[in-house]
Amino acid sequence: MCPLQTSRLFQRSETTMAQERFFILFPLLVLVLLVLGCVQVSLAKESQAEKFQRQHMDPDTSTVTASYCNEMMKRRNMTVGQCKPVNTFIHEPLPDVQVICFQGNVTCKNGKPNCHQSSSKMRITDCRLKKGSKYPKCDYQTQQLQKSIIVACECVQYETVDFDGSV
Repeated sequence: MCPLQTSRLFQRSETTMAQERFFILFPLLVLVLLVLGCVQVSLAKESQAEKFQRQHMDPDTSTVTASYCNEMMKRRNMTVGQCKPVNTFIHEPLPDVQVICFQGNVTCKNGKPNCHQSSSKMRITDCRLKKGSKYPKCDYQTQQLQKSIIVACECVQYETVDFDGSV
């Protein structure tokens, strides 16, 4: 065999090996990218418990001004794309709210059986969209109250995941 033929055989086998490596490694690369994409999406997604805390918990507030709801609804991203019509902020420590999951069981407004009513009254602020107020200018009425609250709980972690109402 002459040196030129040997060189061509060697080149072909190198090319073939490179193609084989590509066909083995490319699907693995695609799989890794898909997994990373899913992990990134799930990491970015807010859990129900995190959403409850963002939308309803404000334990450090001692005084509530007339502009409280306008500021908080905007700060907590509840006026993005539309005005959330009603929201309640709870001014108690999170552990005091989480313990409600072990208190009186009641049926939720949506008919599910995972709601619980607090045995004591809690400091809350009700925010209600004023009549005639339209997105993007969301204008809220602020009302401070002391009421028992009803929250939905997840049985697995006993986490508060939704505000269902106050009585």
